[in-house]
Formats: sequence, C-alpha cells, structure tokens
Amino acid sequence: MAAPMENGRHFGQWIGILLFLGGFIPSATALIEGLYCGTEICYDVLGVPREAVKSDIGRAYRQLARKYHPDRFSSLAGETRESAHQHFLLIVTAYETLKDEDSRRDYDYMLDHPEEYYSHYYTYYRRRLAPKVDVRIVILVTVVTISIFQYYSWWASYTEAITYLSTVPKYRIQATEIAKQLGLLNKTKEKGKNRRSKDEIREQEEEIIRDIIKNKIDIKGGYQKPKILDILLCKIVLFPYCLCAYVVWYCKWIYRFTICREEYGDEEKLYVIRKNMKMSQSQFDSLEEEQRDTLLERQLWIKDNYEGP
Repeated sequence: MAAPMENGRHFGQWIGILLFLGGFIPSATALIEGLYCGTEICYDVLGVPREAVKSDIGRAYRQLARKYHPDRFSSLAGETRESAHQHFLLIVTAYETLKDEDSRRDYDYMLDHPEEYYSHYYTYYRRRLAPKVDVRIVILVTVVTISIFQYYSWWASYTEAITYLSTVPKYRIQATEIAKQLGLLNKTKEKGKNRRSKDEIREQEEEIIRDIIKNKIDIKGGYQKPKILDILLCKIVLFPYCLCAYVVWYCKWIYRFTICREEYGDEEKLYVIRKNMKMSQSQFDSLEEEQRDTLLERQLWIKDNYEGP
C-alpha cells in the first residue's frame, strides 16, 4: 500500500506544479486589456452587429459621439463628466478599429482565435507603430536632400580648389599666357579717368586668372568641375543604364582580349595599369602625361612587370 500512496502523492505534486504554472499562462480570451477596446467588444461599444457595413458603423459612431462628446455633455443618467469622457474615448477607439478594413480584419481574427495571444499583441503594435507616411516618399526626400547638399558642397570645394590652383605656378603661368593672348590683362591697366588703384587692378587680374583656370584649362583629378550626373539622385536614376552599359562593355572586353586574343591599345593598357595600381579614376586622371608615359614604358599592364607596394 505504501507504493500506491507515494505515487499518488507525487501525482498530486505534479498537478499542483502544473496549476501553479498555469497561472502565468494567459487565458484564451479574445478580449485583451490594452488592445483595441480592451475588455469591451468594439461592436457592442458602437451597438452594431459584426456583419455591419462601413456606413452603419459610421452612422452609429456619429450618434454616440454627439451624445458623449465632452463639449456637448450635459447630464446623462449614471454618467459623470469624467465617465462620459472615458466612454467617448472608448467610442473613438472602437470606430478607429472598425472603420479601417485591415484593422477590422485583424480584430475579427482576434475574436475568432483567442488562443493566439502573443500573435495578437504583435499584430496590434506592428500596425500602431508603423509609419504614417509612405516610406517611398521619405526615401525620395532623403535622397534629394543628400543630393542637393552634395552638389553645393562640391561647388564650395571646387571654388576653394580654383583659388588654390591660381597660386600653383604651373596653372598660374598657363592662365597668365592665355590672358595675355586674349588681351584681358591689358584692359585692367586703363589710364585716364578710368584709372584704378593697384589693389583693384591686382584683384581684377586674380579674378581673370581664376576664371581662365576654371574655363580654359583642362583640370583633371580631384579638382574637376562638379558634374550633376555624379550626385546620388542621378546615380540612382541612371543605375540600370550604367549596369547594362557595364555588362555590355565587360562582355566586349572578354570577347576581344580573352577569346580573340587582341592586343591592348593605349587606352586599355592604362585601364589595366590603373586597376593594378588600385587607383580611382579621379586619382589616375590627376597624373601628369609624363607619368602616364612612364607607366606605359615600364609595361605595367603586365602583372609580372608590376611590383605592388
């Protein structure tokens, strides 16, 4: 008799543990505090059946809103101003839940499947915390803002670069020669009534030199004039075209130089050299012609001839 009694005692202990743990498991009820209308059924709050159409829901809401709105509340049986206000908020919540088709579908699903407790919480807060603005509009505005800032910052840097290049002997001498050929410097030294001070003449000459460097001299590399096609917005818009163009170019490269075994031209040689040196296009463009000729003479497009760092 001792064994059956001990087994019965163990069985009773297990039942007690399960009952204790069961107290922490949410009950399978469709009315969850904090979700939608809480422990009230939204349909009952508005006084409409579940089969009610949108127009019926709107009509019921307007009638109840007029009755319980704080600005129109006078005295209702068993209602204080505070309770009427809470009732009004519940009516608004019920209407907001049922007027939207997606929200109503989620709510009906919760009523029909009360056992999916955590799923209802996730669905409810996912919808409430979802952004009210179309994400595509947010992305577009962000890209446009970045592109505008990008373009104007490039122009500011470019203006500073032109001012710097006007002090570099190489560009200054070229610009001065071009200005003399065009007769622009002579105009700054007018005599008579229009005669200017030395500072004014010097400032005008500097402006002419900067203008010539900007418009007449081929500047490459990091000092190039900003191009609107380089901003983020244009790159995104042109990305499909650029991708297709790259695929076509790459296929031609494979066909010409891998399959047909053609010899590289100077342009192709410089491209391979740039890749071997791991330089960007702007960095490579900033090299002098003599430097490029030296790279070609050393045949650095051949990997065996290139000694990396």
